[in-house]
Amino acid sequence: MDQLIEFARDNLILSGIWIALVIMLAYSFIGPLLSKVKRVDNHEATQLINKKDAILLDIRPQKDFKAGHIVGARQIKPEEVREANFSKLEKFKNTPIIVVCAMGNLAAGTANKMVKQGFTEVSVLSGGMNAWQSAGLPVNK
Repeated sequence: MDQLIEFARDNLILSGIWIALVIMLAYSFIGPLLSKVKRVDNHEATQLINKKDAILLDIRPQKDFKAGHIVGARQIKPEEVREANFSKLEKFKNTPIIVVCAMGNLAAGTANKMVKQGFTEVSVLSGGMNAWQSAGLPVNK
């Protein structure tokens, strides 16, 4: 134990980096648990669509949306997402909404904006359209 304290004292930069990494690692596990936005896989998304009439909100550009989208998905323009303009969805504030992007990364930001505006059940499709298509699930063109 004395050697560990001595090492930390002699190597402040390395010790600081190590502590920062531990904190970031802990946050990466705890952060999603505290978030109001839930991540759903393909199976969970299908269950939400079939049993709770979830709305699919595709935030990809129009070109990508036209190339292929999940059956029944609604497309929202990127500028509306940037401006957090979800007025078209006001009547669905208490309906489950699944936000879809290409890989599941950009959708989280949009979902958080929606939660801040009062949407109660917002989820993100893990893996996005790539995961959906890789699973061989139905796509409209």
